[in-house]
Amino acid sequence: MNFDWNAHRFSGGVLALDLANTVIFRETPERLQDRFADAAEVPRFAMAAAHFRQGEWGDVQFRPPVTPSGFTTLINARESINGLFRAAAKGQGLAPRTLSAFLRLGSDVVCHEPDNQKLALPQASGMRSELSLTTAAFLSGISLFEPSRLERVKICPNCHWLYFDESRNRSRRWCDMRVCGNRAKARRHYDRNGRLAENGSA
Repeated sequence: MNFDWNAHRFSGGVLALDLANTVIFRETPERLQDRFADAAEVPRFAMAAAHFRQGEWGDVQFRPPVTPSGFTTLINARESINGLFRAAAKGQGLAPRTLSAFLRLGSDVVCHEPDNQKLALPQASGMRSELSLTTAAFLSGISLFEPSRLERVKICPNCHWLYFDESRNRSRRWCDMRVCGNRAKARRHYDRNGRLAENGSA
């Protein structure tokens, strides 16, 4: 069955974090789920990303990998992005080892782009362009290095997704208030009412 790549699946706010978030519940191994366990989901993700990331990239088409080695590189990029920005979100900054691994992988990815490819950091221009999904995710990650942007990368306490907090006072707590925020609210309500019921029957 095809997975629904809807707006919620792109709660990361930027392509790099959306890619990392194709794995959910990363900090609870027994619940961890990899949406790319079925490689057929990658082109569907790329197509949805072109739609939901127009604010970051403009009118773009992301090319998904078409070879096993290309798929492996995409997964490696995903894990490198996750390791780098998850550590940053926990207050560890850009750790030398994870930053080095990210840059080495990105260098290898970029050098396989066509010679006539005009690379740039994400920009919401109106020009139609086409770019490798892996290269785009790498460049999206680079755009988060600026300290004022890096400090806005957070971890959702419910699903463990990474997200870019665009709120004015950086007060956003959930990747998506309509999903994770409401689930947490419902959980608190259930726990509170459950305790009241237990106290009433004691």
